[in-house]
Amino acid sequence: MASAEAVAAVVEAGGAHVPALMRELEARLAALAASHGRVLGEHAGATIAAGGKRLRPLLVFVSAGPAGRDLALRSAVAVELVHSATLVHDDVLDAAVLRRGRPTVVAAGGRAVATATGDLLFSRAFAELAGGGSTEAVRLLSDASSALVQGELLQREDAWNLGTTRERYLRRCDLKTARLFDAACRLGALAGGGNVELLGEFGRRIGLAFQLLDDVLDVSGPAERTGKHRGTDLLDGTVTLPLIIARERSPALGGLDLRAVRTPEQAETACDAIAATGALEAARADALAMVAEAKADLPALPETQQAALELVADGVVDRYS
Repeated sequence: MASAEAVAAVVEAGGAHVPALMRELEARLAALAASHGRVLGEHAGATIAAGGKRLRPLLVFVSAGPAGRDLALRSAVAVELVHSATLVHDDVLDAAVLRRGRPTVVAAGGRAVATATGDLLFSRAFAELAGGGSTEAVRLLSDASSALVQGELLQREDAWNLGTTRERYLRRCDLKTARLFDAACRLGALAGGGNVELLGEFGRRIGLAFQLLDDVLDVSGPAERTGKHRGTDLLDGTVTLPLIIARERSPALGGLDLRAVRTPEQAETACDAIAATGALEAARADALAMVAEAKADLPALPETQQAALELVADGVVDRYS
Protein backbone atom coordinates (compact mmCIF):
# COMPACT_ATOMS: atom_id res chain seq x y z
CA MET A 1 0.00 0.00 0.00
CA ALA A 2 1.09 3.59 -0.46
CA SER A 3 2.50 5.12 2.71
CA ALA A 4 0.31 7.30 4.91
CA GLU A 5 2.65 10.20 4.15
CA ALA A 6 2.28 9.73 0.39
CA VAL A 7 -1.51 9.61 0.62
CA ALA A 8 -1.59 12.67 2.88
CA ALA A 9 0.49 14.54 0.29
CA VAL A 10 -2.04 13.68 -2.44
CA VAL A 11 -4.96 14.77 -0.26
CA GLU A 12 -3.25 18.10 0.39
CA ALA A 13 -2.25 18.62 -3.24
CA GLY A 14 -5.61 17.61 -4.70
CA GLY A 15 -7.43 20.80 -3.80
CA ALA A 16 -9.64 22.06 -1.00
CA HIS A 17 -12.47 19.69 -1.95
CA VAL A 18 -10.46 16.49 -1.41
CA PRO A 19 -10.01 16.48 2.40
CA ALA A 20 -13.72 17.14 2.91
CA LEU A 21 -14.67 14.37 0.49
CA MET A 22 -12.33 11.93 2.21
CA ARG A 23 -14.03 12.67 5.53
CA GLU A 24 -17.46 12.20 3.96
CA LEU A 25 -16.25 8.93 2.43
CA GLU A 26 -15.28 7.55 5.84
CA ALA A 27 -18.58 8.62 7.40
CA ARG A 28 -20.58 7.07 4.58
CA LEU A 29 -18.65 3.79 4.69
CA ALA A 30 -19.14 3.52 8.46
CA ALA A 31 -22.87 4.25 8.16
CA LEU A 32 -23.33 1.62 5.45
CA ALA A 33 -21.48 -1.00 7.48
CA ALA A 34 -23.62 -0.34 10.53
CA SER A 35 -26.95 -0.50 8.70
CA HIS A 36 -27.33 -4.28 8.39
CA GLY A 37 -27.51 -5.67 11.91
CA ARG A 38 -24.93 -6.38 14.59
CA VAL A 39 -23.12 -9.42 13.15
CA LEU A 40 -22.75 -8.31 9.56
CA GLY A 41 -22.22 -4.72 10.68
CA GLU A 42 -19.40 -5.72 12.97
CA HIS A 43 -17.53 -7.70 10.32
CA ALA A 44 -18.25 -5.27 7.49
CA GLY A 45 -17.11 -2.40 9.71
CA ALA A 46 -13.90 -4.20 10.64
CA THR A 47 -13.19 -4.93 6.98
CA ILE A 48 -13.73 -1.33 5.96
CA ALA A 49 -11.70 0.01 8.89
CA ALA A 50 -8.77 -2.20 7.87
CA GLY A 51 -9.04 -1.07 4.26
CA GLY A 52 -5.67 0.58 3.89
CA LYS A 53 -5.11 4.14 2.71
CA ARG A 54 -8.20 4.53 0.43
CA LEU A 55 -6.05 4.83 -2.68
CA ARG A 56 -8.86 3.92 -5.09
CA PRO A 57 -11.39 6.44 -3.71
CA LEU A 58 -8.66 9.04 -3.73
CA LEU A 59 -8.16 8.37 -7.43
CA VAL A 60 -11.86 9.03 -7.98
CA PHE A 61 -11.70 12.38 -6.19
CA VAL A 62 -8.52 13.57 -7.85
CA SER A 63 -9.67 12.46 -11.32
CA ALA A 64 -12.97 14.31 -10.84
CA GLY A 65 -11.51 17.60 -9.71
CA PRO A 66 -13.86 19.94 -7.83
CA ALA A 67 -16.88 19.24 -10.09
CA GLY A 68 -19.50 16.49 -9.88
CA ARG A 69 -19.31 16.18 -6.13
CA ASP A 70 -22.27 13.86 -5.50
CA LEU A 71 -21.40 11.33 -8.21
CA ALA A 72 -17.73 11.46 -7.25
CA LEU A 73 -18.57 10.63 -3.63
CA ARG A 74 -20.95 7.84 -4.59
CA SER A 75 -18.37 6.43 -7.00
CA ALA A 76 -15.60 6.54 -4.40
CA VAL A 77 -17.77 4.75 -1.84
CA ALA A 78 -18.76 2.12 -4.40
CA VAL A 79 -15.19 1.48 -5.56
CA GLU A 80 -13.97 1.03 -1.98
CA LEU A 81 -16.86 -1.32 -1.16
CA VAL A 82 -16.12 -3.49 -4.20
CA HIS A 83 -12.44 -3.56 -3.25
CA SER A 84 -13.30 -4.57 0.33
CA ALA A 85 -15.70 -7.25 -0.88
CA THR A 86 -13.04 -8.83 -3.06
CA LEU A 87 -10.58 -8.95 -0.16
CA VAL A 88 -13.11 -10.76 2.05
CA HIS A 89 -13.96 -13.25 -0.69
CA ASP A 90 -10.26 -13.81 -1.48
CA ASP A 91 -9.62 -14.62 2.16
CA VAL A 92 -12.48 -17.14 2.12
CA LEU A 93 -11.03 -18.87 -0.94
CA ASP A 94 -7.51 -18.86 0.51
CA ALA A 95 -8.61 -19.68 4.09
CA ALA A 96 -6.38 -16.74 5.05
CA VAL A 97 -5.85 -16.01 8.73
CA LEU A 98 -4.38 -12.51 8.49
CA ARG A 99 -5.08 -9.48 6.34
CA ARG A 100 -2.82 -6.45 6.91
CA GLY A 101 -1.75 -7.97 10.20
CA ARG A 102 -5.32 -8.39 11.53
CA PRO A 103 -7.51 -11.51 11.73
CA THR A 104 -9.58 -11.95 8.57
CA VAL A 105 -13.38 -12.16 8.64
CA VAL A 106 -13.22 -15.84 7.76
CA ALA A 107 -10.81 -16.46 10.65
CA ALA A 108 -12.91 -14.47 13.12
CA GLY A 109 -16.44 -15.37 12.02
CA GLY A 110 -16.20 -18.44 9.83
CA ARG A 111 -16.79 -19.09 6.14
CA ALA A 112 -20.54 -18.42 6.08
CA VAL A 113 -20.27 -15.05 7.84
CA ALA A 114 -17.33 -14.02 5.68
CA THR A 115 -19.15 -14.92 2.47
CA ALA A 116 -22.23 -12.97 3.60
CA THR A 117 -20.05 -10.00 4.57
CA GLY A 118 -18.42 -9.89 1.15
CA ASP A 119 -21.80 -10.21 -0.55
CA LEU A 120 -23.17 -7.36 1.55
CA LEU A 121 -20.30 -5.05 0.69
CA PHE A 122 -20.58 -5.88 -3.00
CA SER A 123 -24.34 -5.35 -3.19
CA ARG A 124 -24.17 -2.09 -1.24
CA ALA A 125 -21.58 -0.78 -3.72
CA PHE A 126 -24.00 -0.96 -6.61
CA ALA A 127 -26.91 0.35 -4.56
CA GLU A 128 -24.80 3.38 -3.65
CA LEU A 129 -23.73 4.02 -7.24
CA ALA A 130 -27.21 3.48 -8.69
CA GLY A 131 -28.50 6.23 -6.39
CA GLY A 132 -26.51 8.72 -8.42
CA GLY A 133 -28.66 8.13 -11.48
CA SER A 134 -25.79 7.50 -13.93
CA THR A 135 -26.18 4.29 -15.92
CA GLU A 136 -22.71 4.82 -17.40
CA ALA A 137 -21.18 4.84 -13.91
CA VAL A 138 -22.93 1.58 -13.06
CA ARG A 139 -21.70 0.07 -16.33
CA LEU A 140 -18.12 1.11 -15.63
CA LEU A 141 -18.10 -0.49 -12.18
CA SER A 142 -19.93 -3.56 -13.47
CA ASP A 143 -17.27 -4.09 -16.16
CA ALA A 144 -14.51 -3.74 -13.58
CA SER A 145 -16.25 -6.19 -11.25
CA SER A 146 -16.59 -8.73 -14.06
CA ALA A 147 -12.88 -8.34 -14.78
CA LEU A 148 -12.07 -8.97 -11.10
CA VAL A 149 -13.95 -12.28 -11.25
CA GLN A 150 -12.20 -13.26 -14.47
CA GLY A 151 -8.85 -12.47 -12.88
CA GLU A 152 -9.64 -14.54 -9.82
CA LEU A 153 -10.69 -17.50 -11.98
CA LEU A 154 -7.50 -17.17 -14.01
CA GLN A 155 -5.43 -17.18 -10.83
CA ARG A 156 -7.21 -20.33 -9.65
CA GLU A 157 -6.67 -21.95 -13.04
CA ASP A 158 -2.94 -21.14 -12.95
CA ALA A 159 -2.36 -22.28 -9.36
CA TRP A 160 0.85 -24.32 -9.02
CA ASN A 161 1.52 -23.96 -12.76
CA LEU A 162 5.18 -23.07 -13.14
CA GLY A 163 4.65 -22.86 -16.88
CA THR A 164 2.74 -19.60 -16.41
CA THR A 165 4.13 -17.07 -18.87
CA ARG A 166 4.89 -13.42 -18.22
CA GLU A 167 2.09 -12.45 -20.64
CA ARG A 168 -0.47 -14.60 -18.84
CA TYR A 169 0.66 -13.25 -15.48
CA LEU A 170 0.25 -9.65 -16.68
CA ARG A 171 -3.19 -10.48 -18.06
CA ARG A 172 -4.20 -11.79 -14.63
CA CYS A 173 -2.86 -8.68 -12.89
CA ASP A 174 -4.70 -6.46 -15.35
CA LEU A 175 -8.01 -8.19 -14.66
CA LYS A 176 -7.66 -8.71 -10.92
CA THR A 177 -6.15 -5.37 -9.91
CA ALA A 178 -5.60 -2.81 -12.66
CA ARG A 179 -9.19 -2.71 -13.91
CA LEU A 180 -10.50 -1.35 -10.61
CA PHE A 181 -7.88 1.42 -10.67
CA ASP A 182 -8.96 2.08 -14.26
CA ALA A 183 -12.61 2.24 -13.17
CA ALA A 184 -11.81 4.61 -10.29
CA CYS A 185 -10.22 7.10 -12.66
CA ARG A 186 -12.96 6.71 -15.27
CA LEU A 187 -15.66 7.24 -12.67
CA GLY A 188 -13.90 10.35 -11.43
CA ALA A 189 -13.52 11.68 -14.96
CA LEU A 190 -17.19 10.93 -15.64
CA ALA A 191 -18.23 12.85 -12.53
CA GLY A 192 -15.97 15.82 -13.26
CA GLY A 193 -16.33 16.00 -17.04
CA GLY A 194 -12.74 14.95 -17.74
CA ASN A 195 -11.15 12.71 -20.38
CA VAL A 196 -12.54 9.32 -19.37
CA GLU A 197 -10.39 7.27 -21.74
CA LEU A 198 -7.02 8.82 -20.96
CA LEU A 199 -7.57 9.00 -17.22
CA GLY A 200 -8.73 5.39 -17.25
CA GLU A 201 -5.53 4.37 -19.02
CA PHE A 202 -3.51 6.22 -16.39
CA GLY A 203 -5.32 4.29 -13.65
CA ARG A 204 -4.83 1.00 -15.42
CA ARG A 205 -1.08 1.46 -15.72
CA ILE A 206 -0.52 2.45 -12.12
CA GLY A 207 -2.83 -0.37 -11.01
CA LEU A 208 -0.70 -2.85 -12.90
CA ALA A 209 2.45 -1.38 -11.35
CA PHE A 210 0.76 -1.59 -7.95
CA GLN A 211 0.20 -5.34 -8.37
CA LEU A 212 3.73 -5.99 -9.61
CA LEU A 213 5.16 -4.23 -6.57
CA ASP A 214 2.76 -6.08 -4.28
CA ASP A 215 4.14 -9.33 -5.65
CA VAL A 216 7.69 -8.08 -5.13
CA LEU A 217 6.83 -7.25 -1.51
CA ASP A 218 5.49 -10.77 -0.97
CA VAL A 219 8.99 -12.07 -1.72
CA SER A 220 10.99 -9.28 -0.05
CA GLY A 221 8.85 -8.88 3.11
CA PRO A 222 9.13 -8.49 5.98
CA ALA A 223 5.86 -9.58 7.59
CA GLU A 224 5.91 -6.52 9.84
CA ARG A 225 5.60 -4.37 6.73
CA THR A 226 3.23 -6.43 4.59
CA GLY A 227 0.94 -7.86 7.28
CA LYS A 228 1.39 -11.42 6.02
CA HIS A 229 4.06 -14.11 6.03
CA ARG A 230 6.84 -13.71 3.50
CA GLY A 231 6.25 -16.03 0.56
CA THR A 232 2.49 -16.31 1.04
CA ASP A 233 2.03 -16.42 -2.74
CA LEU A 234 4.39 -19.41 -2.97
CA LEU A 235 2.48 -21.23 -0.25
CA ASP A 236 -0.77 -20.54 -2.12
CA GLY A 237 0.68 -21.82 -5.39
CA THR A 238 0.43 -18.36 -7.00
CA VAL A 239 3.10 -17.83 -9.66
CA THR A 240 4.14 -14.16 -9.82
CA LEU A 241 6.60 -12.16 -11.89
CA PRO A 242 9.57 -12.45 -9.46
CA LEU A 243 9.33 -16.25 -9.63
CA ILE A 244 8.90 -16.23 -13.41
CA ILE A 245 12.02 -14.07 -13.85
CA ALA A 246 14.02 -16.03 -11.25
CA ARG A 247 13.25 -19.33 -12.99
CA GLU A 248 14.52 -17.88 -16.25
CA ARG A 249 17.79 -16.92 -14.56
CA SER A 250 18.46 -19.83 -12.22
CA PRO A 251 18.70 -23.50 -13.23
CA ALA A 252 18.04 -24.52 -9.62
CA LEU A 253 14.80 -22.57 -9.49
CA GLY A 254 13.93 -23.86 -12.93
CA GLY A 255 13.50 -27.26 -11.31
CA LEU A 256 11.55 -25.99 -8.27
CA ASP A 257 8.57 -28.10 -7.19
CA LEU A 258 6.18 -25.44 -5.95
CA ARG A 259 3.99 -28.00 -4.20
CA ALA A 260 6.98 -28.94 -2.04
CA VAL A 261 6.99 -25.43 -0.54
CA ARG A 262 4.63 -26.13 2.34
CA THR A 263 5.89 -24.30 5.42
CA PRO A 264 6.75 -20.64 6.13
CA GLU A 265 10.37 -21.69 6.61
CA GLN A 266 10.48 -23.32 3.18
CA ALA A 267 8.83 -20.26 1.67
CA GLU A 268 11.49 -18.03 3.28
CA THR A 269 14.23 -20.17 1.73
CA ALA A 270 12.58 -19.99 -1.70
CA CYS A 271 12.18 -16.22 -1.35
CA ASP A 272 15.89 -15.87 -0.58
CA ALA A 273 16.72 -17.89 -3.69
CA ILE A 274 14.42 -15.76 -5.86
CA ALA A 275 15.90 -12.53 -4.47
CA ALA A 276 19.45 -13.77 -5.12
CA THR A 277 18.79 -13.85 -8.89
CA GLY A 278 18.04 -10.12 -9.07
CA ALA A 279 14.45 -10.88 -10.03
CA LEU A 280 13.06 -8.38 -7.53
CA GLU A 281 15.00 -5.53 -9.05
CA ALA A 282 13.93 -6.57 -12.56
CA ALA A 283 10.24 -6.75 -11.60
CA ARG A 284 10.50 -3.42 -9.81
CA ALA A 285 12.07 -1.86 -12.93
CA ASP A 286 9.09 -3.04 -14.98
CA ALA A 287 6.73 -1.42 -12.49
CA LEU A 288 8.68 1.85 -12.47
CA ALA A 289 8.52 1.95 -16.28
CA MET A 290 4.74 1.56 -16.14
CA VAL A 291 4.44 4.43 -13.67
CA ALA A 292 6.68 6.65 -15.79
CA GLU A 293 4.58 5.92 -18.89
CA ALA A 294 1.37 6.63 -16.96
CA LYS A 295 2.65 10.04 -15.86
CA ALA A 296 4.01 10.91 -19.30
CA ASP A 297 0.70 10.17 -21.04
CA LEU A 298 -1.57 12.09 -18.70
CA PRO A 299 -3.91 14.46 -20.58
CA ALA A 300 -3.65 18.21 -20.16
CA LEU A 301 -5.17 19.00 -16.76
CA PRO A 302 -5.33 21.90 -14.31
CA GLU A 303 -2.03 22.20 -12.48
CA THR A 304 -3.41 21.09 -9.10
CA GLN A 305 -5.09 18.01 -10.56
CA GLN A 306 -2.02 17.08 -12.61
CA ALA A 307 0.27 17.34 -9.59
CA ALA A 308 -2.04 15.26 -7.42
CA LEU A 309 -2.30 12.45 -9.98
CA GLU A 310 1.48 12.39 -10.38
CA LEU A 311 1.79 12.12 -6.60
CA VAL A 312 -0.60 9.14 -6.64
CA ALA A 313 1.64 7.46 -9.20
CA ASP A 314 4.72 8.23 -7.12
CA GLY A 315 2.95 6.85 -4.05
CA VAL A 316 2.56 3.48 -5.77
CA VAL A 317 6.33 3.35 -6.14
CA ASP A 318 6.85 4.74 -2.63
CA ARG A 319 5.35 1.58 -1.11
CA TYR A 320 8.43 -0.37 -2.21
CA SER A 321 11.06 2.27 -1.40
